[in-house]
Order: sequence, then C-alpha cells, then structure tokens
Amino acid sequence: MFDMISPQLLFGQLLIGLINGSFYAMLSMGLAIIFGLMNVVNFAHGVQYMLGAFCAWLLLNYLGVPYWGALIIAPLAVGAFGMLMERLVLRPLQHLDHLYALLATYAIALIVEGLVRQEYGSTGLPYAAPISGGMNLGFMFLPYYRLWVVVFSIVTCAGTWLLIEYSKLGAYLRAANENPNIVESFGINVPRMITLTYGLGVGLAALSGVLAAPIYQVSPSMGSGLMITVFAVVVIGGIGSISGAIVTGYILGLAEAITKVFYPEAATTVAFVVMIVVLLLKPNGIFSSEKA
Repeated sequence: MFDMISPQLLFGQLLIGLINGSFYAMLSMGLAIIFGLMNVVNFAHGVQYMLGAFCAWLLLNYLGVPYWGALIIAPLAVGAFGMLMERLVLRPLQHLDHLYALLATYAIALIVEGLVRQEYGSTGLPYAAPISGGMNLGFMFLPYYRLWVVVFSIVTCAGTWLLIEYSKLGAYLRAANENPNIVESFGINVPRMITLTYGLGVGLAALSGVLAAPIYQVSPSMGSGLMITVFAVVVIGGIGSISGAIVTGYILGLAEAITKVFYPEAATTVAFVVMIVVLLLKPNGIFSSEKA
C-alpha cells in the first residue's frame, strides 16, 4: 500500500491539511477567546466567517477595493457588527444560563445565513487570488497564495496569543472574566472590554473568511460545515484554551490530510473520533491545565 502512494499525493494532501489547519486554528482561536473571556459559546462564528468573505467580495465588486484593503476593512466591519450584536443580544442574557446565549447566537446565525442566501443565492461566488503563480518544488507545485495563507495564519495566531497572554490588555481581559468587580474598582470599564473581546473574536473569524475567499468559493453556507470541525478542535484543545485551540487546529488539519492519503473514507470523521477519545480520557481537553 505504501509503495502506491506517490510523493505528489502525500505532500499535496499535507499542503491542503496545513491550509485547512490554518483556518481551524484561526477560527477556533476566536471561539476560545470569546468563551475563555466571556463564557459564551458563539454559534454565530461560522456566519461571521462567511460575512468576512462576503464583505471582501462586495468590496471588490461594488467599490473596487482589492483584497489587501478588504483584509483590513472586512474584519473591522464584521467585528463592529459583532460588537453591536454583543450589546443588543448577548449583554441582556449575560446573567442567565449559558444556554440562552448559545441559542441566541445560533438563531442569529440562521437568520443571517438565510438573508444572505435569499439575496445572493446558494451558488458559490468566485474571488480571484491576489497573488498568482507558485513555485515548483519538484514533487509538487506550491501556489504562492496558499503559502501566504499559512504564513499569515501562523503570524496572526502567534501574535494574538502573545497579546492575550503577556500584554497588559490581556491581563485586564482575564481579570475581568475572573473578578469583574475588582477590575471595575480600578476604573476600568468592564462592559466595554467585554464588547471589545467579542469584537476581537468576531474579527478573527471575518479575517479567516477574507483569507478563505480566494481558495473556496464565497457562499452563504461556507461556514456551516467548517464550524462543526472547529467546535471539535476547541473541545479537543480545551474549551477556552487559546494555545490549545491553535495547536490542535494545525494538528487536526494535518491528521485529516494524512488520513485522506491512507484511508480516505475516514478523513471527514477523524476529528470527531479524536474528540470522543479526548472526552473519555480528559473531558476538559488536552490543554485544559493551561490558562486561557
């Protein structure tokens, strides 16, 4: 069996796995930030990812704003939408059971996806890659844009983790989650910090959507299927663990790729098999001992 596997197939799948892992890592990191600092399970995360891609498409086709501009504008715009959503929908529910916020974000996801589908249809919309060409590695062809996505994802994940873990802002965010009354006594506006935290998580989802637009076609349902795997990544890494979400995202992306080479039928289920094993052996997640 191993003799039949060509280097082109193996490394090609590993590249796809690394790209998928980049999206898993960025999306699950946004989810981990929102849950770890707000205790909210954000079921609208997939729709916010989709809105980032659609925002980039709209900016290009209606305003002539290229990809590089959309990379900045779309996360800010969708992040602002997320902050409005936090103020109007999530904040009134913050003292209730977490299930209410989960159901509210799920309802918003269905509404927004339905509205976008009604306006633009279900067919995927093309978005041209801003970087053309690639390099021939001998055993495979590596498109420059996909290399850019992987590098940009790693830098973004590392930078966000460092911001949350080691900056004064990150310390305030963690303290506000653990004891908001003490933080407020120092003159810090905790509700505003919570709003900004949700906006950051949503902005990361939208940023992932912009990165994904040239690789996957822009469609209303582009975040639905992906988020099922992303939630599995968050559970495996440890709900609320930012570093766990990042590391697990890349590992599961590569694991899916390797599985697709040796046993293609199981490629779409490997994340959930791992999730069940982790839930049985360490229910809080592999990285649950780390501070999120």
